[in-house]
Amino acid sequence: MTARSLSSLMPGKPGHDMIRRLALVILVSLWPAFTSAQQVQKPVLLHAAGSLKNALTEVAQAFETSAGIPVKTSFRPSGLLREALAKGEPAEVFASANMEHPPMLAKDGKAGPVALFVRNETCAFARPGLNVTSNTLLAHMLDSKVKLGTSTPRADPSGDYAWHIFAKAEALKTGARAALEAKALQLVGGPNSAPPPPGRNAAGHLLATGAADLFLGYCTNADPIAREQPGIRMVRLPANLLVGADYGLTVLNGASPNAYRLAMFILSPDGQRILARHGFVAPGLPRE
Repeated sequence: MTARSLSSLMPGKPGHDMIRRLALVILVSLWPAFTSAQQVQKPVLLHAAGSLKNALTEVAQAFETSAGIPVKTSFRPSGLLREALAKGEPAEVFASANMEHPPMLAKDGKAGPVALFVRNETCAFARPGLNVTSNTLLAHMLDSKVKLGTSTPRADPSGDYAWHIFAKAEALKTGARAALEAKALQLVGGPNSAPPPPGRNAAGHLLATGAADLFLGYCTNADPIAREQPGIRMVRLPANLLVGADYGLTVLNGASPNAYRLAMFILSPDGQRILARHGFVAPGLPRE
């Protein structure tokens, strides 16, 4: 902004020309510092998978405290986020629940390299009264009387991981894959899925309300569900059905330097410790 354009913001009065000129000189000299401060305080735009909401909210708060840089978060299913970012929704850092969606943005020239920053696993969660163990899990999943809930494939990686479990089940029982795909209730993670009540875990809410008897979701749901619905049990998948989840992190092209600082903080030991406290396997932690 020039002195002439600034002067239009400061109409003068007769006899005050000297004061007006002095004020203009001071304002022009300070304008670069003022605009630089505005740039520093612009929030970093963090888009992340819904399963990361609790963990990355805490990470973002820690980053704001240590770096003095605000963060604006948006949490949605990774597949839906990737579609939105591909269409041009403003974003800077993208944390996905798989290693597939970020490279798709990179391939389209919208993002940089992808780093694996945490790992998760898929578990089953059972409503109160359903007597199921790891050994009997597949039989209960195939039981026509048991309502099996999942997330939505393609829109949400959690649904994709459930379908991977169904594929593994085929090796244990012929016809299991088709039967499980046919009966699975895609209750969350889709573009038209009903959201859970504010502040409630989606899987826990569905099991508590009877929408599902079993739900296949991330093992990191265990603590939130235990706090909200103590009667719901987590059941580990047997080794022959186990499916892991690798989470990918990337920075979008055109992002601010502060976005790269946030990405590095997520990958740093401080950020990794927070993620580990929320149940994720954090590969960036130093060996003890």
